[in-house]
Amino acid sequence: MTLFSLLQSNPTLLVSLCSILGLFVGSFLNVVVYRLPLMMEATWRKECHEFLELELSSKDAEKDKETFNLMVPRSACPSCGNMITAWQNIPVISWLLLRGKCANCKHPISAEYPIVELLTALLSLAVAMKFGASIQLVFALLFTWALISLALIDFHTTLLPDSITLPLLWLGLLISLAPVFVNAPDAIVGAAAGYMILWIVFQAFKLITGKEGMGFGDFKLLAALGAWLGWAKLPLIILLSSLTGAIIGIMMMVLFKHQRNKPIPFGPYLAIAGWIALMWGDQIVATYTASMGM
Repeated sequence: MTLFSLLQSNPTLLVSLCSILGLFVGSFLNVVVYRLPLMMEATWRKECHEFLELELSSKDAEKDKETFNLMVPRSACPSCGNMITAWQNIPVISWLLLRGKCANCKHPISAEYPIVELLTALLSLAVAMKFGASIQLVFALLFTWALISLALIDFHTTLLPDSITLPLLWLGLLISLAPVFVNAPDAIVGAAAGYMILWIVFQAFKLITGKEGMGFGDFKLLAALGAWLGWAKLPLIILLSSLTGAIIGIMMMVLFKHQRNKPIPFGPYLAIAGWIALMWGDQIVATYTASMGM
């Protein structure tokens, strides 16, 4: 019996493995969310100095010589610099055993780390229950993990890295050749329409107010969602993301005194809407059309 047939015949084993995998992927996503913006900033700083023909400061020059990527150097406490050992890096369990503090200096460790790990595990479990042992499961997991990282990076920095959105877009177009979720024509039109819809909104808002209402990363993310889910899901994604953004935005202003002139990233709401559309989009559309007598 092959592993694939074993997982097909044992759904409990499948969801358990996906949940455990989700915990470890969530731990890695914490690294991505923290390090990728820093890597982007370092690249931009270097490119600006090269374009303006300026020399890097001695501090920046030293940093430029150091290897810093998603794998190197090893994770360390930001307060005391003590390296995190393997047993201190077990998803969720290590944070609980350490009581949310550094083992060396007792500096508090953000609860966001275990929350992201648990969230990734729960969403991975939900995807496994939805798609079962199939090729759709493999790509749905990749889609889910990419959206989690994009949502968190945008929430913290208002950035949507091209190094994630563009591969996500191209992968969505490539798997439409199979097709995995939608066929190639729907994916191509979805990608083009997704980008153009927000680009038109951006230009109209800028023309009316003289301000930029969103970033180009949002265009690319909606294009990626269109490539994965097809053009027919775009109205649902836009509606869900707008409703989610409005509700959370009002809550932030009322409960957390968020200033109205301070921008709220739109990427997390697009990511939430895209994941919901992947999981239950067909049912939502069918329920709506049935209620409207269509």
